[in-house]
Amino acid sequence: MELPKGNAGVSGDEQEPSSSRRGNKKYHRHTSEQIQRLEELFKECAHPDDNQRQQLSRELGLEPRQIKFWFQNKRTQTKAQNERADNTVLRVNNERIQCENFAFREALKNVICPTCGGPPFGEEERQLCLQKLQLENAQLREEHDKVASLLSKYIGKPISHIDSLASAAGSSFDFSPGSSMNQGMGSPPLSLNPTNPAVANNAALAYQLKEIPEMEKTHMADTAARAIEELLKSFEINEPLWIKSPGDGRYLLNRDSYDKIFPRPNHFKSSSARVESSKDSGVVSVSAVQLVDIFLDSSKWEDLFPTIITNAKTIQVLESGMVGNQSGRLQLMYEQMHILSPLVLSRDFYFLRHCQQIEIGTWVIVDVSYDFPKETSACQTRSWRLPSGCMIKDMQNGCSKVTWIEHVEVDDKTQTHRLYRDLICSNVAYGAERWIVTLQRMCERFDYSMDEVAPSCEFGGVITTPEGRRSTMKLSHRMVKNFCGMLSMAGKLDFPQLSEVHNSGVRVSVRKNTEPGQPNGMVVSVATSLWLPLPSHNVFNFFRDEETRLQWDVLCNGNPVHEVTRISTGTHPGNCISIIRPFIPTENNMVMLQESYIDSLGALVIYAPVDIPALNIAVCGEDSSKIPILPSGFVISGDGHPETGPAASNGRSGGSLLTVAFQILVSCPASSKQLNMESVATVNTLISSTVQKIKAALNCSGLD
Repeated sequence: MELPKGNAGVSGDEQEPSSSRRGNKKYHRHTSEQIQRLEELFKECAHPDDNQRQQLSRELGLEPRQIKFWFQNKRTQTKAQNERADNTVLRVNNERIQCENFAFREALKNVICPTCGGPPFGEEERQLCLQKLQLENAQLREEHDKVASLLSKYIGKPISHIDSLASAAGSSFDFSPGSSMNQGMGSPPLSLNPTNPAVANNAALAYQLKEIPEMEKTHMADTAARAIEELLKSFEINEPLWIKSPGDGRYLLNRDSYDKIFPRPNHFKSSSARVESSKDSGVVSVSAVQLVDIFLDSSKWEDLFPTIITNAKTIQVLESGMVGNQSGRLQLMYEQMHILSPLVLSRDFYFLRHCQQIEIGTWVIVDVSYDFPKETSACQTRSWRLPSGCMIKDMQNGCSKVTWIEHVEVDDKTQTHRLYRDLICSNVAYGAERWIVTLQRMCERFDYSMDEVAPSCEFGGVITTPEGRRSTMKLSHRMVKNFCGMLSMAGKLDFPQLSEVHNSGVRVSVRKNTEPGQPNGMVVSVATSLWLPLPSHNVFNFFRDEETRLQWDVLCNGNPVHEVTRISTGTHPGNCISIIRPFIPTENNMVMLQESYIDSLGALVIYAPVDIPALNIAVCGEDSSKIPILPSGFVISGDGHPETGPAASNGRSGGSLLTVAFQILVSCPASSKQLNMESVATVNTLISSTVQKIKAALNCSGLD
């Protein structure tokens, strides 16, 4: 839709596209009071919804259409102003660089020897010097190879591993075609972008191998101490610092009160920056001591939140804390978060995590962003965590009460896709409630995995031992982590022109897989997201129903399926792990491992084909970490609107957002270009047909 043009104070009310009527248009110039009120609201919310526009219409005596056009024009005007300012800065920098370049060229003409003050080397002397340096370089390279070979024999590590550590320690990255830092398939070198896990890991490793100066350690400790002091006050003060939303009952931060109590400048200065804040609490079935131990171990932390955290590393432990309760522990960490869909931008944080036991049985863990060393350009993130974290209180019955505060500043240079904008901007997507709900579900799953005695009917006679149950649950957990990690699609290829699925387009990612526990070879990942006018639980029940599976699952080839066995992972019947067998005569050796769950914020159904001999390893209680698995699945969430029934004629209401994602192992032809084009065509056909089948089965075929 073409936006009406004009300045921020002029409304395009009742405009028609016909050029013959242009001279008869009537424009209404707003009063200064109206413009002042509109400007105030624009600073708070640049994208008002229908209710806000209606309220403004009544307040200012304007038509909702005028309000809508004013905000459209204002957003366009603001964007143009920002672009002009950026262009001015770039022009000045360009002129400065040109002047410096000219000065360098002039200086080189008059260069002299710094030792004797004589004229520079002639061409012949320069060539001799160059040959000498090349000879010395070859000798040094030969010595390096000898030393690396000796080290390799001594420590039992390959030479490539030693070279990668050495390059990481020097903050240098090898992007040569044969290096592990290159994604292969003729793809371009990795960019220095923290959303790429390889770059983030190497940047963290480089800093991990570096000794932090005592002055910087002191500054880190002071930053963490101030952060924990602010977090404690945020827990203690309710109103007026926290306001309970009358609509959904969630606690939101009162910005005016916060700025008075904790005055600080914004970290991001651009107009696209915004602040997200939320607070929530809940009881979990894990002791406080166990939770503290998990939160301070990056590997356990990543395992506990597989649907939120795709990568976590402890860069350095600065203070080890007290033995037994971890009080006083301070560590520098890296974390990448991603949820729901490739349309949702991932968030990267380099932050300090500090733990303090404030009284017997009560701990506070605070996270606060910290400026990574400026020389590491890979660490420029667009997310900044203000003092956030949790208070964990032991309840003396093996349970804990956890109160969570999430407070971040985000610079959305790339604006969130419209499908997920309401969900992201409502503090739900990355908010405190998601952390609490996920923590409760994962703790419940842990309880079920440790249950030594379970109903025999639950297993269908397939899994007969507690060890077999736990091994199968570990395999399924790895499947979930693999799927959620794939959804961020680092280095993805966007194909918005493939719009037969939905106007959000298709996201495709191609990678060469060499990790253990996954099939080796080229893997093509494809995903798309769409809106459905149905509540999340209805969509979840559809995917969980054995009777309707043949309507969408291409692995079934139109044949019915049978659930062979089930392992419960929670009190809800839909929270379980299933082994499903399709009735396909030619596939007697294949079953599907599936895990599903549903909670108050959404649902997830993930499945993967597994060979029966491989699955028997897990069923018998043996180590399942080497079983190759390549999952696909569905992520379901609310759309950020209240569930009030079918979609109204004027917009979305009470629907759900569905992400469909597949992973396919493909053969590797000689031509990378041929691989890309053939793979994209194949996965596009697959995901298009699957989405159309799903929409038809749910009576949603009329949606675009």
